[in-house]
Amino acid sequence: MTALIRNYLDRAGQGEAVPDRAITDREEEILKLVAEGHSSKEIADLLVISIKTVERHRSNLMAKLGMKDRLELTRYAIRAGLIEP
Repeated sequence: MTALIRNYLDRAGQGEAVPDRAITDREEEILKLVAEGHSSKEIADLLVISIKTVERHRSNLMAKLGMKDRLELTRYAIRAGLIEP
């Protein structure tokens, strides 16, 4: 979360356009499914995309949000109200 805020403030300070949302709709969809405990293969099958695409989205999420594993993503999803504990 700190990395995300720092990035936002840096971009705003330099006069760059900043996005309304930190993550894309597809990343949010992946995040919800990860937080619900689905495997990459299950997510790929549900969304009709490749496992590599799921892994890329998850990697992008972790980089954007400054997180290092699925557990942290799950905690974030709960705090953000994307899923219920």
